[in-house]
Amino acid sequence: MTDFNGKTALVLGGSRGIGAAIVERLANDGASVTFTYAGSKDAASAVAEKTGATAVQADSKDRKAVAKVISDLPSLDILVINAGIAVMGDPLELDPDAIDEMIDINVRGPYHAAVDGARAMNDGGRIIVMGSVNGDRIPFPTATGYALTKSAMQGMVRGFARDFGHRNITVNAVQPGPVDTDMNPADGPLKDMMHSAMAIKRHAHASEVAGMVAYLASDEAGIVTGALHTIDGGFGA
Repeated sequence: MTDFNGKTALVLGGSRGIGAAIVERLANDGASVTFTYAGSKDAASAVAEKTGATAVQADSKDRKAVAKVISDLPSLDILVINAGIAVMGDPLELDPDAIDEMIDINVRGPYHAAVDGARAMNDGGRIIVMGSVNGDRIPFPTATGYALTKSAMQGMVRGFARDFGHRNITVNAVQPGPVDTDMNPADGPLKDMMHSAMAIKRHAHASEVAGMVAYLASDEAGIVTGALHTIDGGFGA
């Protein structure tokens, strides 16, 4: 277990799936955790009740709303940018507005959140961005727009690591492969296709991804920055 006693953490997108597991892990390890949610009020309330974390409604594509959440915190040591969506389909048929919304949530939102977070953050803080193995590899059609957004996160993480390094703020990406969540259940219709590309043929548990986030947020990871940490069962190997 990592020790986050005395640390303040903010998880953007923490009401479901991987985000909820991260909130639970950080809270269980002693952090004072605030997390945002967009529309899943009941789910957010359940996570808050279970973990003792504070839930705040804020749409991650709304730069001003996220900035207010950050400015309202008494301090900030750990920022986890987890909120994201996936729009899949034939690019010749997809709604351009849906792609633009994905770019707003997956790219513009994380950029501004990281800047505002770093501005408010204590020296030696941690910024962890949730990417995807699809930033490295797309073994099937229909995911071009999603891959674009996750590849953008790779460049952002490397750049911010340079920008914030003089304050000993680390910036890293966690890149999951298939994870058992409501969005991508382990028994879903795509499991055979996904598992066929993996060395360990199962979906990850959200708690396993949260464990990697916890390490990167810990004191032990103080020299780890500008890096992409893939957790995918060999999907991209």
